[in-house]
Amino acid sequence: MVGPVVVSTVPLEDVGTLEHLGTADTWVTIVWNDPVNLMSYVTYVFRSYFGYPQDRAERLMLQVHNEGRATVSHGSRERMETDVQAMHGFGLWATVHASGR
Repeated sequence: MVGPVVVSTVPLEDVGTLEHLGTADTWVTIVWNDPVNLMSYVTYVFRSYFGYPQDRAERLMLQVHNEGRATVSHGSRERMETDVQAMHGFGLWATVHASGR
């Protein structure tokens, strides 16, 4: 005699979350505004560390200045943690976040 069949389902919200966490490119580095660093220095950091051209570095710096934050890189969690540590090394306030794609 065979026992009852048990079917387990995962709610759709959980499936989406699991799929989101399963992708390797779902993390971002956010740089936050601070009252200490000069705008020219922040631009320099974005150019020297990320290799961004002057116009992109300035655009991101202005976003940090005017909006309080800017997403400066995206990729794997490990890479974003490296970028955040580098930003801290330059004296900038940065954090890692799931991108929500």
